[in-house]
Amino acid sequence: MTQDPGLRGWLRLSLTPGIGPATLRGLLSKYGLPDAVLARSRSELAQFASSTSLDAMNSASVDRAVERALGWLKDEGCAIVTLADESYPRALLEIPDPPPVLYVRGRLELLRWPALAVVGSRNATAQGEANATAFATALSDAGLTIVSGLALGIDAAAHRGGLAGASSTIAVLGTGIDTIYPRANAELASRIGREGLLVSEFPLGTPAAQHHFPRRNRLISGLSRGCLVVEAAIASGSLITARAAAEQGREVFAIPGSIHSPLAKGCHALIKSGAKLVESADDVLAELSGMRSAAAAAQRAPRSEGASGETGLLAHMGHDPVDIDLLCQRAGLSAEQVSAELLRLELDGRVSTLPGGLYQRLEGAQ
Repeated sequence: MTQDPGLRGWLRLSLTPGIGPATLRGLLSKYGLPDAVLARSRSELAQFASSTSLDAMNSASVDRAVERALGWLKDEGCAIVTLADESYPRALLEIPDPPPVLYVRGRLELLRWPALAVVGSRNATAQGEANATAFATALSDAGLTIVSGLALGIDAAAHRGGLAGASSTIAVLGTGIDTIYPRANAELASRIGREGLLVSEFPLGTPAAQHHFPRRNRLISGLSRGCLVVEAAIASGSLITARAAAEQGREVFAIPGSIHSPLAKGCHALIKSGAKLVESADDVLAELSGMRSAAAAAQRAPRSEGASGETGLLAHMGHDPVDIDLLCQRAGLSAEQVSAELLRLELDGRVSTLPGGLYQRLEGAQ
């Protein structure tokens, strides 16, 4: 990418303390490109910024921050995209508060591809993570780049699914692009920086802070044509992303879960308020484009109940979370026998342990 020759001006304004995105957009609207803004008199700029900000604009600290950003651009795959660049994502121009500057690393072309946000709980169940990965892979193969926030749980699973598909993934960070949070996802972030795209509106070196993540969430939804919530508690940050998506005119989708699971309550609340209930990637694709995934052509007919192939304890588990006492009643086995069988099934990846002493069969387990 050829950098904007006026990039220094964009950086100086965006890195000046007290000049946030809204103020910067106001300056651009009034005076034109950043170099024209910087050429204005102090009295003219005082209509938009405080004297403290105007003093800082030409300070040594801002000079250093500008040089640091320009130095970062020398690293492979790094770019800074401004509102004036052709590569700026058109989807973000549709939201009320597009960031004037984006720091990106990776495949810049993904900013212009159709995308879908896939978000959910950090404390996801094994089944929730499996669902996120499966949906993301299918949707990526169908032509939608998967956008999420690099958090633990559903976000990370969605990124892995996007990378496994044809249209890759975008991770929107709540930190500076050179500061990966959480550290547990550092390896995943490195892979996304090579095969997908990392995006941040925050200056280099910005640490994780609680108030950054709701701000980041509007970009996750803003880059996307819709938002799929896989698992979410009532107080989940994923619902902030879903709310932002609805306010931005995007479609909102939710995967239903067990009525007994706290991580399904957020999804159920979304469905009650108008989100579309989805059971497969094709449900999402039908809403967004009227198309079906290639996998639909090979979809097998549902098996009859008598041919399910379930054996042993799995035949008594159903699909809702259950405790050992209930399984003992259903199977007619002792607690020791049930515990031993559950351990074997868990080691085989067929059953997941949930909080509160509950167990759940994973989808597809037989």
